[in-house]
Amino acid sequence: MRKWIKILAISVSIIILMSGQVYAQPEISLFGENSILGNSPESQNYVFSLQLLFALTILTLAPSILIMMTSFTRIIIVLSFIRNALGLQQTPPNQVIIGLALFLTLFIMAPIGVQLNNEAIQPYLREEIDQEVALERAMDPIREFMFRQTRDKDLSLFLNIKKMDNVSDLDDVPSHVLIPAFVISELKTAFQIGFVIYIPFIVIDMVVASTLMSMGMMMLPPVIISLPFKILLFVLVDGWNLIIKSVVLSFK
Repeated sequence: MRKWIKILAISVSIIILMSGQVYAQPEISLFGENSILGNSPESQNYVFSLQLLFALTILTLAPSILIMMTSFTRIIIVLSFIRNALGLQQTPPNQVIIGLALFLTLFIMAPIGVQLNNEAIQPYLREEIDQEVALERAMDPIREFMFRQTRDKDLSLFLNIKKMDNVSDLDDVPSHVLIPAFVISELKTAFQIGFVIYIPFIVIDMVVASTLMSMGMMMLPPVIISLPFKILLFVLVDGWNLIIKSVVLSFK
């Protein structure tokens, strides 16, 4: 039980560190023995309730934060593009799309997870390093992954917004600047892949529409005729294999 509590504690601490710096006020101490709120001279113990509220807030936001720092964003958008390009609104269903994206994310992020566990979590659980060192070691592989996938232009955008012109090394880039730059880079890459996916299916739609118009069948929706051909083309070229291979290799 103690082991899982430590793992949860270090996970929450990583999320806090990634979200930016936390500046403590002298009047309020979330993790101290006592907390004095406002200018009241009497010291009251608010530690348990504040920690509970703080932990619940972090746990609520944790899935979204962790998803944004992995390969999940690119994968889920590409899979959504495939479904829309085929003209299938609910096939595959959302549960299948999200499940596939999650398992692909675990597959891609597995080496980083192993490195994080070996260098940060396990030494911390064995009490070989303190919490601060564990946080630094845990951040290194995650930041390295995000730096590899982040475009210099996107990173420069947020550095300029923060007016950080004296950054000479990647270690000087704070995580709260790196994360949004990584997210918009992932969005751009996913839309580029989606554009390439759409091209062959648009050609099929144009051919079918032109054929129907030449036959005078203007009242028949082209989508009804083109849908089987698009599915047939996707199956013949083994589309799922090609798409998944391309997405996974794009993170190398």
